Amino acid sequence: MKKFKSHFWYNKSQRNGIFLLAILIIVLQSFIVFGDFSSDEKIATNPLEILTFHNQIDSLKAIEIENRKPKVYPFNPNYITDYKGEQLGMSLKEIDRLLAFREKNKFINSKKEFQQITKISDSLLNKIAPYFKFPDWVVKRNQQNSKRGIISSEVEKYRYNNSYKKKAIKLSTTDINKATAEDLQTISGIGPTFSQRIIKYRSKLQGFSFENQLNEVWGLEKEVVDKIWSVFKIEQKPIIKKINVNTVTFKELLKNPYINYDLCKKIFDYRDEVAELQDISELKNIKDFPLELYDRIVLYLQAK
Repeated sequence: MKKFKSHFWYNKSQRNGIFLLAILIIVLQSFIVFGDFSSDEKIATNPLEILTFHNQIDSLKAIEIENRKPKVYPFNPNYITDYKGEQLGMSLKEIDRLLAFREKNKFINSKKEFQQITKISDSLLNKIAPYFKFPDWVVKRNQQNSKRGIISSEVEKYRYNNSYKKKAIKLSTTDINKATAEDLQTISGIGPTFSQRIIKYRSKLQGFSFENQLNEVWGLEKEVVDKIWSVFKIEQKPIIKKINVNTVTFKELLKNPYINYDLCKKIFDYRDEVAELQDISELKNIKDFPLELYDRIVLYLQAK
């Protein structure tokens, strides 16, 4: 016991020093725990500068992402592998078509030919075609062929126009219902195709009864129609053999150029409902009947 007591025995000055040290420690701890180190000073910020800073960061990120993307360098499309084709966005079938073509020891020499062989879409072709690199002799040959094609097309056009101008065709008639293909071709804008199309539609109608029926010819522009009527006219209306709407068969009624299947069915349903049409104008009583076509439809129908 005496041994331990000697370790805790201090004189007065030592006890005072220890007491002062304890008080100092307590004061410092209280200052740290309960002291307010916050500052009321506000840091001025500029929203525009912050926004600019964020934009710079975003642009740097975008550049980094773009740099990480695989680069596409010019290449010869004849040597596309399965892996390369998949990177370019081609499907397995498109790649197989190319490989099958190359196995025949044949070469693709243009982007048009590449699309014909692989059958890729226009959007994918426009995306990868700028990277196609063909041998110089192929490029020169394609350029020469292109020039020859343009020259040849211009020559043929010139020859056709001149030969067409040299034809001095005398009209056989000014009646649109009797005009021949050669007569119609004297009109600017009417060639062999349109002249035959007009005659074919005229035959379907059994002749033009109204001038605006010519507007129904597919592909014929209004300006050309006006030119036709400046030369031709309906001198004599066609004699159309009318059929009885009360006795006509479904198949016969469908031959009317202005009656489709739905309208034909409505006419037959109405005929069954009233038993017999007393006057052809009763067609107007049919629900959803196209009144704008009435004058044309009744050219081929009668009630008695």
